[in-house]
Amino acid sequence: MSNRLKLEDSPYLQQHKENPVDWYPWCDEAFDKAKKENKAIFISIGYSSCHWCHVMEEKVFENQTCADILNKSFICIKVDREERPDIDKHYQEVYMLLNRRSGGWPTSIFCTPENKPFFAGTYIAPESREGNIEGMGFIELTKLIAEKVSSKDEQLLKNADEIESFLNHKEHPKEATVLKEDFVKNFMLQVKNNYDTLYGGFSVAPKFPHASTLGTLLVIYKLYDDKAAKAMVIDTLQNMKKGGIYDLVDGGFCRYSVDDKWLVPHFEKMLYDNALLCEIYTNAYLTYNDESFLHVAKEIADFWHNNMSEDALFYSASDADSEGEEGTYFIYGYDEVYKLLSDNGYTNIDEILDLLCITKEGNFEGKNIIRFKEGQAPKDFENIKFLLRGLRASREYPFIDKKIQTSWSSMMIKALFNLGKIDYTYKQSAIKSLDALLETMFLDGKLYHTTLIHKTPKVEAFLEDYAFLAQALIEAFNATWDEIYLLRAQHFANLALEKFYDKGTWRFSVGEFETKAEISDNTYTSPVSIIVDVLLSLSTLLEDDKYSHFAFKTMEYNSYELGRRPVIYPYMLRQVLRYLKGERVIKSNQKKLEASALELAYLDYPFIQKKASEDENFMVCGNKSCFANTDDINKINDIIKKSF
Repeated sequence: MSNRLKLEDSPYLQQHKENPVDWYPWCDEAFDKAKKENKAIFISIGYSSCHWCHVMEEKVFENQTCADILNKSFICIKVDREERPDIDKHYQEVYMLLNRRSGGWPTSIFCTPENKPFFAGTYIAPESREGNIEGMGFIELTKLIAEKVSSKDEQLLKNADEIESFLNHKEHPKEATVLKEDFVKNFMLQVKNNYDTLYGGFSVAPKFPHASTLGTLLVIYKLYDDKAAKAMVIDTLQNMKKGGIYDLVDGGFCRYSVDDKWLVPHFEKMLYDNALLCEIYTNAYLTYNDESFLHVAKEIADFWHNNMSEDALFYSASDADSEGEEGTYFIYGYDEVYKLLSDNGYTNIDEILDLLCITKEGNFEGKNIIRFKEGQAPKDFENIKFLLRGLRASREYPFIDKKIQTSWSSMMIKALFNLGKIDYTYKQSAIKSLDALLETMFLDGKLYHTTLIHKTPKVEAFLEDYAFLAQALIEAFNATWDEIYLLRAQHFANLALEKFYDKGTWRFSVGEFETKAEISDNTYTSPVSIIVDVLLSLSTLLEDDKYSHFAFKTMEYNSYELGRRPVIYPYMLRQVLRYLKGERVIKSNQKKLEASALELAYLDYPFIQKKASEDENFMVCGNKSCFANTDDINKINDIIKKSF
């Protein structure tokens, strides 16, 4: 018997439509019913490719005992955090407030009948003996909560009121600090303190890629020739691409690694991770001329194009699990690979298996994750990879979430334009995808956040959608010099200012559920930092100071925290440096700019815009004036250096 989720578009909600739990989607009806019947509210937040969300469904939401308690004493609401990031952000804040640490998914929130939260957990096992970190099993916990809410327990209601007042308290930052390049010193100290000198990356397990931090280190290297920044970027990118978190067979990165070596990932692949890593690997190639970095960037783009797109639109994610187990699709048995190589005429099989880290014991639950020993691929790996794909072809492919998201798609489109400076085919793909995204998500003058492929979108856009889309449009303008892209970027930036901006602060969402936008780079880059990037670009390209004024006000508002803990705000720090050092604009005729796209991409200076003009040569300009004219592209680097 289906519950109310059967009518929802979200793939995550659809996964729960057959649960015995009487789920509601997020709606007024659910909250009205809770208040009317004096029932506690249980809000469960997750996403379709989340491994622990699947575990909680199997152990708790498919458990008839758990379902009976929930159906009798609770109003239960399911939320897809990718469809409604505004709701998710609010309850992640609740989790942080109640537990003094960051949360994760699944998120389990319990509220009073008036929707005031008082308890927040993540995965909660049905029985406490299963090692539930919250200390109490789901059955025991829900019985206790139901009893306390039913009896209108005074302490519980008082706690809920206190939490509500904390959440409503608007904290203003301390007095503004002068924006200065010295922030970089603090950033480098903090990054070095977090850096793993053995395997690269900026944390202990679980290890996330931290693409934003890597990108800012790349900028610092370019500006200051900082050798430590260079070493951290190269070492981290080299270690991540050895295999494990990076899928050497199909291409693309998994969400994170559960160990220090980047070997064992949670196997889900997210569009935003792959977009941001495609961009950083491309930029690292352009900076350090390591062909293996370009190879990885292209494999990421090709994987998403071949496996995770339809009609030039990008799917949001693929799952870790298939056939009921995590990683089943991705891993290999020793015997099956040995036989595969033998059947295809290979004689040096032991050597190949050694180089691919394939052993009889295995490196993951008795099976093997393909990984290059010492980072070196065996000879003929392209053919071996083709054979390994053949083995995977007989297996069930993990579930693919076919949601189209404006913000995440825009990240990948920007990455493709960047890659297109090196290989024109990616530029063509980027144009096609950008046009398809606008056609799908910008309807009747209204921008939308997400929709299922080939469905009409319903969820309106958040700040991140305006910001990342405008950024992709500016990248499109820099690649094509088609003014329509620049005008559209300006249009979306104007709308974002009108909807979300207020005296240096930005809201993530407005209307039904208002939330403040984060300035820290967490799961991916902060939308506030991205909109600052957009405003600085528009200020230069349109020669309009009002945009840089709003960018400055945003950075100034956050300057105290930015100066104190820049490691949390790497992309915002990048924009501060850009504001202080100034943009450089390369002007020439469109034909010359197009023919020189790759050479211009190799320029050392990190903050460059390009503008088509009538000039036969290259004009090198600042924000307000041009100061050099040359027909030799190789001289531009020296001209820029002398302009400071």
